[in-house]
Amino acid sequence: MDVQLDESQAAVLVEVLDEILGDLSIEIAGTDNAEYRAALNRRRDHLRAVRDQLG
Repeated sequence: MDVQLDESQAAVLVEVLDEILGDLSIEIAGTDNAEYRAALNRRRDHLRAVRDQLG
């Protein structure tokens, strides 16, 4: 899937992803449930990949 974003849209998306990634790190650190932690780690990995593609 290809998504076309202008610079302004990409910048906003990067900001949102950075916020979410920070929140996920806190949530991962605070959970004792191994399955939930693994799911959160997978989600964080996917979001990091998107973030990396945006530069």
